[in-house]
Amino acid sequence: MDPFISVIIPVYNRFELLKEAVSTVMGQSFTDFEVIVVDDGSMDMTSTIQLYYKKDPRFIYKKIEHNGMPGFVRNAGVKEAKGTYLAFLDSDDLWMKNKLEKQVEFLKSNPGIRLVHTRERWIRNGKEISQKGQNYQRSGMIFSDALVKCIIGPSTVLIEKKLFLETGGFREDLEIAEDYELWLKVTDQNEAGYIDEPLITKRAGHGEQLSEKYGQIEIFRIRALYDLVEAKYFTGPHLKQARQELARKSRIYAAGCRKRGRYEEGARYEKLARRY
Repeated sequence: MDPFISVIIPVYNRFELLKEAVSTVMGQSFTDFEVIVVDDGSMDMTSTIQLYYKKDPRFIYKKIEHNGMPGFVRNAGVKEAKGTYLAFLDSDDLWMKNKLEKQVEFLKSNPGIRLVHTRERWIRNGKEISQKGQNYQRSGMIFSDALVKCIIGPSTVLIEKKLFLETGGFREDLEIAEDYELWLKVTDQNEAGYIDEPLITKRAGHGEQLSEKYGQIEIFRIRALYDLVEAKYFTGPHLKQARQELARKSRIYAAGCRKRGRYEEGARYEKLARRY
């Protein structure tokens, strides 16, 4: 019998962090799942994770040639997935023991909801980061807030596999903001469920995260949003909102370029802002 949930864990050269992440999945109170570790061509000991779970039929290890794009790696896991629902866990994050159980209970109590996410607990260099300033709408039709920033953490999500495939999955050519792009496509037509409880721990500050590689990620959100707008993915009020947000992001980015002496780049984004 196929599992109810397929858990996808992408990894690249993070053996020690991966061991901890996988252990929080295997220790879940809800047990009807498979876990698929997709190794993006690691050169450390990552492949030895198989030895820890070789007797557990729920554990699957898949190694691919190094690609470097998180969306590509996650999508490779989805291709192997047999579950009705998908959950994603970044290899440096951790789940609380009852994460899946609470999400499954939520879905049973809220028929029609095809995605449910949760609050996150952020840890940086061993210290918890306050989330008090994160005042965004998290449940219902959240498209307007999802435009501003990525308000759904990939490691928090439980999503119907059919919905994931209907919206095209993760974009595979974006190094950053591939999750932002996917949640825009999902929330364009679908309500989001939300559990206002930190059921995952995000560990930041260990120096290996793509979000810290470039110092800022807004340029990647602009690219993702620009391509969706140009492709006319949205219609009606959502298209208008998307154009307005694209203009706002471009204007802010242009100002930052001018401040740093990158005048030609700033002029390009100011022109983009005026266009929309």
